[in-house]
Amino acid sequence: MHSQNFGEWLRDTVARHRRAGRRSIRAFGVYHTRIRGVTDWQEHKNLLPTEGINYLLDQVLGGGSSAPLYIALYAGAVSPASGWTAASFPATASEITSGTEGYTESTRQQWVSAAAASGTKDNYANVAAFTIATASTLVVNGVAMLTQSAKGSTGGKLLSASRFGSTQNLSNTNIFDVKYRLGITSS
Repeated sequence: MHSQNFGEWLRDTVARHRRAGRRSIRAFGVYHTRIRGVTDWQEHKNLLPTEGINYLLDQVLGGGSSAPLYIALYAGAVSPASGWTAASFPATASEITSGTEGYTESTRQQWVSAAAASGTKDNYANVAAFTIATASTLVVNGVAMLTQSAKGSTGGKLLSASRFGSTQNLSNTNIFDVKYRLGITSS
């Protein structure tokens, strides 16, 4: 498990940048995915929707308590938009929720991050793994990060989402690995 929660890391990073006299701060995120034993890691840029940006700001300036974060897979051939929310995500993106035509884990997979280093925080040491279950092929077009664990939940907050550059066609028993890194830079 991580030694510092997400909100603490974000507050500490922003405070460090302020003390250093930096004026602008940029948040960025990137997903990496692979079909374990089949493909190499692929990089996917993400969108931080307005709801995710507000969540980050509340963690820094509002002193909010940070909730655990979870990775979800989606099948829809749609690109994330700034207006996406946790309430709209499952239907808009066609979140994959089935345990027989989807993945066998009973919930979205938790993003378990390491301590922040060099202005980034990630789960690279503890990859989110999805065990695929399908009678033929499971189509995955993207991933998202949310604050609720239940598949298809419309509660909580949507922090990030990414549509892949190309559709991932997964077979039964494939293990689909997902890593996510969030960083903050300043100038």
